[in-house]
Amino acid sequence: MSQPDVLIDGVGLSCAEVRRIAQHGAGVQVDPAGLRRAADAHAMVKSLAAQGPVYGRTTGVGANRLVLVSAEEPAGDSPNDAHGLRLLRSHAAGAGPPLDPVIARAMLVVRLNQLAAGGSGVGPEVLPALAEALNRGLAPTAHTLGAIGTGDLSALACTALCLLGELPWRGGQLPPLHFDPADALGFLSSNAAVIGESALACVNLRDLLGAAVVTGALAFLGTEGNPEAYDEFVHGARPHPGQRAVAARLRRLLAGQSTRAARIQDPYSYRALPQVHGPAVDAVQALDRTLTVELNAAGENPVVDVAGARVLHNANFHMAYLGLGLDSLRIALYQTAALSVARTTTLLEPAITGLTPFLAAGPAGSSGLMILEYVAQSALADLRQCAMPATLATAVVSRGVEEHAPFSAQAARNTTQAVAAYRVILAVELVAAIRVLRMRGAVPVAGPLRDAFDLADAVLPEHTADRNLDADLTAAADLLATSPGAGPGPFLADLPD
Repeated sequence: MSQPDVLIDGVGLSCAEVRRIAQHGAGVQVDPAGLRRAADAHAMVKSLAAQGPVYGRTTGVGANRLVLVSAEEPAGDSPNDAHGLRLLRSHAAGAGPPLDPVIARAMLVVRLNQLAAGGSGVGPEVLPALAEALNRGLAPTAHTLGAIGTGDLSALACTALCLLGELPWRGGQLPPLHFDPADALGFLSSNAAVIGESALACVNLRDLLGAAVVTGALAFLGTEGNPEAYDEFVHGARPHPGQRAVAARLRRLLAGQSTRAARIQDPYSYRALPQVHGPAVDAVQALDRTLTVELNAAGENPVVDVAGARVLHNANFHMAYLGLGLDSLRIALYQTAALSVARTTTLLEPAITGLTPFLAAGPAGSSGLMILEYVAQSALADLRQCAMPATLATAVVSRGVEEHAPFSAQAARNTTQAVAAYRVILAVELVAAIRVLRMRGAVPVAGPLRDAFDLADAVLPEHTADRNLDADLTAAADLLATSPGAGPGPFLADLPD
């Protein structure tokens, strides 16, 4: 099903819309108001550059900021020697693996929206060119390595060279754009790749965190957990927002389920689920708020103030807020992922379930789901590596002039990897929970939890003899992903606001 177009206006882009365009193929339309803002800023910065120095337009960049250059005229005999073109070519120096096409497209979405905000001074002709690239499903030729959280210079330089026709697009071609060389730094001065990748990770993790509550409720039902731990009084006595939201959702999911409490107190992986999962819910909501600002910000240096007829040199390009938000989310994510792995262990333990070891069937010594515990621990180890705060580092570059960096690009990349690891962990728990419920004959009563069970029951193989489990994990992981064009399924329905 085709996605409706997203209006790019420079003021209202959301993480979910970035995903709709970059990951699910929705088209874009540029709001005429955004084009006007870009045109007004372009005219203003050209006028001001004719009157005095403007960083990157009439000067070099970085440690070359005091070196004056011509804003309009070529530096040599050929127009190809213009300062802006040399700037683009010299900065197109990324390395490492090619940038994932979905992340590359997210970068285009973010940069297009930022240009529509009207602070860059880049000519308005660039906006429809970026929109056309997105609508044709193209991605720029760029690489993963090259940014440290103070501007995605390499990736955006490569993007500009794609627009100019000097580098190929991935997925097709566009007619070369007649790009004003003086706009080079205005186009480069952005963290669009980091912001775009972070937006994808944020909305994907939000969905997984929602699905995790459903998976945890299925495991709770399979182990005959004690619902006292989720009582409203308990969480009103310690009213952290995320904790209360998780507990309230567990109560809704488990309402009316016919279960007896097998224990006076459950293991932490059940009893402390709201207290441990809640901080991750709070962290992803905080990151979404930060990204809502970044997606619609004029983060360029210099930034054009059309109303005040000024060009202001600044540090809005510095991604400390985003880097710290990403680091906080991954640390909180690791904590709740560890509880998921612990729940998987309980689901394979006869002392908890009263079933066979590892939920095995067949001859004595059958392994059942034994190996899935190893898979979960392997994914948790990867997530633990990803959780290391990237913002603990900094850097001094460009002859000491730029003496701080938040490494938000690394934080974003780690968060993307954490999404994949967490999905595996939840898939393992889901496979084990469904097998427990089947072996018990404990089908949930009608409601959201039954809907989720039915969805999983339909795609997970029923036979319990020792066999290859790859297909089970793939099917479970697919259930936890968000489908393009679809509303929230049973694993995402009934999410707290």
